[in-house]
Amino acid sequence: MIYLYAFLIGGLICGIAEVIQTLFKLTPGHVTGIFVIVGVFLDFFNFYDKLIEIAGAGALLPITSFGHSLVDAAMKGANEHGFIGIFTGVYSSTSAGIALAIVLSVFAGLFFKPRS
Repeated sequence: MIYLYAFLIGGLICGIAEVIQTLFKLTPGHVTGIFVIVGVFLDFFNFYDKLIEIAGAGALLPITSFGHSLVDAAMKGANEHGFIGIFTGVYSSTSAGIALAIVLSVFAGLFFKPRS
């Protein structure tokens, strides 16, 4: 049953992104930013953890999970180290994903030619 929930909830998140992009004529970058902020708010109100329990990877793979990771790491860092922990917690938790995105972007830029 977890696979069905992952498929439905992950598909719903992606479907909402497509509808927003189409209706409001936004670029993928705008939609990505919006969904990271939505993930931040959902985690701030303790809703995203419940969504992960229900959907598993369906809630962990969309970009909203990055916002959830940022807030979760900042809160844990703040609880452990005070104010400075807000910044160190965020970087220690998300640095691997950010570094991978940068490396893959460089390779994509090297191997693919942009359209004219």
